[in-house]
Amino acid sequence: MLRDFPPPPRADEFSQLIKKRLEEVRASGGTRETVTVDWNGQQIHVDVVDLPLSGLYLNPGTHRIRAQRTHRPDQDRNLDKDPFGEAGQEYLTGLLKARPSNPDIRDPDFDKLKEDLNQFGQNDPGLVTHHGVLVNGNTRAVALRELGKQSMRVGVLPPSFTQADVDAVELALQLRQDQRRDYSYINRLLAMEEQAALGRTPEQIAKEFRIRTATYHQERWILSVIKELNDRSASGGGVALRLVDWEGAQERLKELQRLYVKLENLDRDQAEILKEWRLAAILLDFSKTDVRHIDEMFLEEGYLGKALPGELADSGADSQAESVSIPGLGLDVPAAPSAVSAARALNDRILRASAAVRNAAVTDSEKAQAQALLDGAKDAFDRAIDGHGRDARVRKRKQLAPARLADACANIDQCVVELVQARTSNSLDEEAFDEAVQKLQGSLRKLAQQAGRGMPNPGDGVSWLLAAATVEGNR
Repeated sequence: MLRDFPPPPRADEFSQLIKKRLEEVRASGGTRETVTVDWNGQQIHVDVVDLPLSGLYLNPGTHRIRAQRTHRPDQDRNLDKDPFGEAGQEYLTGLLKARPSNPDIRDPDFDKLKEDLNQFGQNDPGLVTHHGVLVNGNTRAVALRELGKQSMRVGVLPPSFTQADVDAVELALQLRQDQRRDYSYINRLLAMEEQAALGRTPEQIAKEFRIRTATYHQERWILSVIKELNDRSASGGGVALRLVDWEGAQERLKELQRLYVKLENLDRDQAEILKEWRLAAILLDFSKTDVRHIDEMFLEEGYLGKALPGELADSGADSQAESVSIPGLGLDVPAAPSAVSAARALNDRILRASAAVRNAAVTDSEKAQAQALLDGAKDAFDRAIDGHGRDARVRKRKQLAPARLADACANIDQCVVELVQARTSNSLDEEAFDEAVQKLQGSLRKLAQQAGRGMPNPGDGVSWLLAAATVEGNR
């Protein structure tokens, strides 16, 4: 959420340097370099100056790595306490160089940016506050420092700009289509949430992010689910999942939301169970095509229940209460159905185990125990998904021949209409039509031959086909 940061060290001194550089640029005459900034629905042009990289500070509030900051909770807390201290700035530097989905790995896109800067230099200026805090160009500043550069071209925002103004400007710049590195998915979700907290309407935010309003509501639903799951993963005060752990799940989460909305009004319990199971499969790193198998038929046929080992199948055995009391009203309402409770309890265990495995503070023995649980869950989901997929292929093969025949009937019905129209206009090619009918005759004979095999008790349709072929064969 939006927060104000204290001025960085030597803020007054650096502000004087910036002021001096701006005065020099304005007094030099000729054409001045400016950068255009979108602010409050209007465009303003700010002067560009050359400033020493050693005096510029990375922005602790940048939207680019908002989710990645949670990668190391202890360093994130330290960054909140001392955003412009050496340790906090080093943490930001590492995150800006890292892959959004896994901050432990260096991002190849960062190296491409660094190579581009080394070969062609800085094409576009960054943007700073009058205290020297980077608003835009944080990643470029890190790359330029690695290259050993001493200065950076930046536009300077007016001293009157508040933190809210700074955040709005950064967001507008990063949402432009010409940026080299887009926001990661979770950071986009957080930026939307921040805009909503500022009182902007869904329509305004959707327009800002160049998406449909329906997509905006979908994204807010997804972020609320992620935050709920992260809270559930911390049950008992232990370690918790982080926002960054959900990077890379964008398409699977969107498909989950669409399925949930479709089922919610038809069968809320079914929607909740499938939601929990799909989220568990996403955490277990199943692919999008595998997760799709967790559907209504998957639930109806009980594939997962047959595959779960005993220790996981009993996850929700003791979680079901007959009723839930509403405090202050003295009313009891039915608790969630046992199937929903069991699905939620299973997912809770997977959430807590995933949090333990991904956290460096957990002991090796605890991590091994959590990994064993995840391995068992993944094996069960894998067998259940494979069983459903295999049965689905069988059902598809069983329905393939009838579906083809239904298509052929539709084509013949359309042929009747077109035959009448052609005869009415006296435009029928009778020779071509006769040849087509002969092909139909041959096809029906072959169909009758195959239909007559292996059907000891044929139905009325197949009986008619066999009789028609027999009569035709006797001619």
